[in-house]
Amino acid sequence: MSAVPLWFWASAAGLLGLCSGSFSTVLAYRWPREESLVTPRSRCTLCGHQLRWYENVPVVSWLALGRRCSSCRQRIGWRYPAIELASGALAAGSIAAFGATWKGLAVMVMALALVPVVIIDLEHKLIPNIVVLPAAALALAFMILDDPARWWSPVAGAAGAAGFLGLLWLVHPRGMGLGDVKLALLLGAVLGASVIPAFFIAFLAGSVLGAALIARSGRGARKTAVPFGPFLAAGALLALWIGPSLITLYTDRLG
Repeated sequence: MSAVPLWFWASAAGLLGLCSGSFSTVLAYRWPREESLVTPRSRCTLCGHQLRWYENVPVVSWLALGRRCSSCRQRIGWRYPAIELASGALAAGSIAAFGATWKGLAVMVMALALVPVVIIDLEHKLIPNIVVLPAAALALAFMILDDPARWWSPVAGAAGAAGFLGLLWLVHPRGMGLGDVKLALLLGAVLGASVIPAFFIAFLAGSVLGAALIARSGRGARKTAVPFGPFLAAGALLALWIGPSLITLYTDRLG
């Protein structure tokens, strides 16, 4: 793999990410409605027209069709290409930043899994097991392959992250969903020690939003359910780059 330029692998990952993003749009629509993710083929949600293969090419088909369904001519929303482009960028960025390595693949798996997690959690306040559990298992395997001699490190990261949020869930189940605990398995496996600053960022952002809601709507806002998955996702992506620096800064101060 080292003989192949990194741009090639990043481009291939980007294409894979576009396809993953296309599937994420299907997943985000069908899974909360308990519909099959396999059949029928992708269709227009307004008229039911089943898309032909050339109408289902990520981003390209949306542009070629003039952003409208070929059957009912209703406008196709921007969320579809936006999700596909975001997934493609995250996949390509993962490989560009961490290389065509097992760790790069683990980061890509986590990043792609976070896309449908954020969408579904924002819209339905649910985190799908069908996404986070397979992604956690796959990412954990990739991280172990990246450094077999330290196989215990990603295992400890996954167990520690899930254990911490699991304890919070036990203490205050209304404030922490069990889906967040399962998501922590994925984050801990990939981030390792950097899951600590990821949690810090997530809780800080969540607290700021909570304070803003209370300032705007009063104490009644404390009963407003706010999905925590998007905060965990944002914290995880930021921690990929700034997590090690934050940990080093903290340990240097202790020293």
